[in-house]
Amino acid sequence: MPDTALDTVVVGAGQAGLALGHHLRRAGHRFVIVDAAPRIGQSWRDRWDSLTLFTPRRYDSLPGMPFPGDPAGYPGKDEVADYLEGYARRFDLPVLLGSPVTSVRQDPAGGFAVETAGASLEARQVVVAAGGFTGPAVPELATRLDAGVRQLHSSAYRNPGSVADGDVVVVGAGNTGVQIAAELAESGRRVTLAVSSLGKRLPHRLLGRDLFWWFDRLGTMDVAAGTRLGRRLAAENTIIGTDLTALFERAGRVGRVVDARGRELLLAGGGHLAADVVVWATGFRPHYPWLHVPVLDAAGAPVHDGGVTAVTGLEFLGLPWQRNRGSALLGWVGRDAATTAGRLARQLRAAPPARSPAGTAGPVVGAA
Repeated sequence: MPDTALDTVVVGAGQAGLALGHHLRRAGHRFVIVDAAPRIGQSWRDRWDSLTLFTPRRYDSLPGMPFPGDPAGYPGKDEVADYLEGYARRFDLPVLLGSPVTSVRQDPAGGFAVETAGASLEARQVVVAAGGFTGPAVPELATRLDAGVRQLHSSAYRNPGSVADGDVVVVGAGNTGVQIAAELAESGRRVTLAVSSLGKRLPHRLLGRDLFWWFDRLGTMDVAAGTRLGRRLAAENTIIGTDLTALFERAGRVGRVVDARGRELLLAGGGHLAADVVVWATGFRPHYPWLHVPVLDAAGAPVHDGGVTAVTGLEFLGLPWQRNRGSALLGWVGRDAATTAGRLARQLRAAPPARSPAGTAGPVVGAA
């Protein structure tokens, strides 16, 4: 059993947690990364089969390790999962898999007590790097649909074969909703997309350059979250890559769903639409039931400034628009991770440990 008195516990072995681990390893911290999944990259493997990133491989690297393959090509979700797994091996990151966190609390010594399904850990710092997509959001009105209407959240969608037979209504105006609707329509399914409005559509390439080349060159990936431009960009619902004209040649479109009754979805303006299957592409909500530290608002969302909370030593990493547009994206989260790592190091230097853990900096448990 390893010594459990640590500098830092990182919750989440996704791209944010691994990027932070790289910086903590270089700084000689005693740390461990804990994750509920049985395998690194599992959350990517569990997404729908045809998912590919919007960003080409040249923009998908974490610190210290280029993303392999054609730099101009777009990796699939399993390729991303394999890359993350290889990244943890490459840097020998101390990842404790199959270890869902059950509790994080402040302790009397000024640090934190972290309970997982298999271990009790003590740390001076905790970084929650579980991402911004922790709980599927399904509207309450879904409970008023007849039991005969099959329902699934987009996180449970895999391919057209994973959707029951019949007329399908996809509810949601984001990239996920239009991509799922397009794939279902292309497979010959009868599909209707229910949205209040659709954002502007941008192609993968513009004037011979990848879209994210333009974003990077124009500085929009680094626009700060709290600025006027940052707030405007965060509120936009840009559809990237999906051919909406082709989609609506195959699929129907109705307005916003406001309620449900029996087998029907009730629409804004008084219309209604019968459905055999509803795919809720309605996003995610914050879900941290194990976090017993006063850093969440009434809705359970993190209260932070660039990931920094009011509780010294507890931070978030990898949230959408945490600091800027790139904060939650594979190729940009490393920048936030470097900032977080530097701040954690300064905190450790400023506050000597209340304990004197035995041993030297190094892995607590090997990456699986």
